[in-house]
Amino acid sequence: MTKDKYVLAALPVGLVFLLIAIYRFNWLFWTVLFFVPLSVPLKEFAIGLDVNMFLPTEPILAGMLLIFVFRLALDGGYDRSILKHPVTQVIIFQLAWILVTAITSTMPLVSFKYLLSRLWFLAVFYFIAIKFFEDPKNIRRYLWTLLIPLAAIIIVITLKHISIGLFDQKASNPAVDPFFNDHTLYGAILAMFVPIAAGYVLNSPFKLWMKAGAFVVLSLLLTGLVFSYSRAAWVSVAGGIGVLLIIIFKVPGRTVLLGFAILAVAVLLFGKMAIMKMEGNKVDSSDNFGKHLESISNISTDASNMERLNRWSCAIRMFEERPLMGFGPGTYMFQYAPFQKASERTIISTNAGDGGNSHSEYLGPLSEQGIMGGLLMLVLVIVSITVGVRAYHKQTDKELKMVALTVLIGLITYYLHVTMNNFLDTDKASAGVWGFMAILVALDRHKNITGGATK
Repeated sequence: MTKDKYVLAALPVGLVFLLIAIYRFNWLFWTVLFFVPLSVPLKEFAIGLDVNMFLPTEPILAGMLLIFVFRLALDGGYDRSILKHPVTQVIIFQLAWILVTAITSTMPLVSFKYLLSRLWFLAVFYFIAIKFFEDPKNIRRYLWTLLIPLAAIIIVITLKHISIGLFDQKASNPAVDPFFNDHTLYGAILAMFVPIAAGYVLNSPFKLWMKAGAFVVLSLLLTGLVFSYSRAAWVSVAGGIGVLLIIIFKVPGRTVLLGFAILAVAVLLFGKMAIMKMEGNKVDSSDNFGKHLESISNISTDASNMERLNRWSCAIRMFEERPLMGFGPGTYMFQYAPFQKASERTIISTNAGDGGNSHSEYLGPLSEQGIMGGLLMLVLVIVSITVGVRAYHKQTDKELKMVALTVLIGLITYYLHVTMNNFLDTDKASAGVWGFMAILVALDRHKNITGGATK
């Protein structure tokens, strides 16, 4: 304090975490997981920095990555059965391609920062988490260590919503600050966890009082989801319910493929007519839930929708210019400005890259990592869904079967949502996406885990 160097106050905290990491690594794992929903960006404490990260989670995750690498060196490697799993292999191919495209990047420093953050997210939420999930009780602990603080954050955000402007749609962004970048990320995370909480309410071995607690959490999640005003989140939940019905009623794979084929043909035949209809929709997003839903197809006057189309068009043009290697991981926001057309710009368009990224978890890698980056993302989605369905059918334990199904549906809500947004560069989305994949892989590796989660 006498030197006016308040950052030094973090040193004792850092030393405590270092001691925990050395002597009680499992404590550190659960601690960082608990703080994921509570984390806030560094920019809230220091303005004007070139680097931003989520506190306190990302510095701890970076330290855990170093410990993970050190332990790999000591132990002589990682479990080969996990490394040979299809989901892990796709993830490794993705990391390898990110490294290659970081080397050829138009902004190597930005791309290697992107690679580093992806590494510590994967190291903790996937590779370390899978080892924890060898004890099935830790699967439940993982989910609820995220759900409990998330429920607390929903209460805080809802109270802020009321204080800012009751339940005004315009208050949806300031209400979620500083815990979430914007209301769309908030909605995406809630949509992912709604199936989990619902599963524990409707089909779990919980005692009555525990089910009552799960019901409270589910009610909070649904309340937060409604007042997130995230149209993509609402659509993703509806899509997740559709997939749930397909799985529960055991709709044959051929029937599902036929349905997709019919849909594709319909798009080809009636696509132009649908676009003309959408162009005639003048309903903008609003506080009225019905009109807010109707505004999803407004591509004429709704600034949010029009800007999303602008970003997608830029991503496609970037891909066309560098189709093999892309512009480099994490560079879209710095490179897309010259690819905007004046006719496609909106009132919220910017050249500074401060209004979000490519708004697509599929087009983003395509523009940044070329054709291989886009394909690997699609392959990861397909493989993880296939593994999730297989893991669900393998389980005989009631809770684990429910967990496999609800985790899969949670992942699917994310896959649907990120056709319109992208969040894997955040700790909150990464803990859900990579952690859910780790759960499905852990369940897929064991046909019937003994000493199950119900104990």
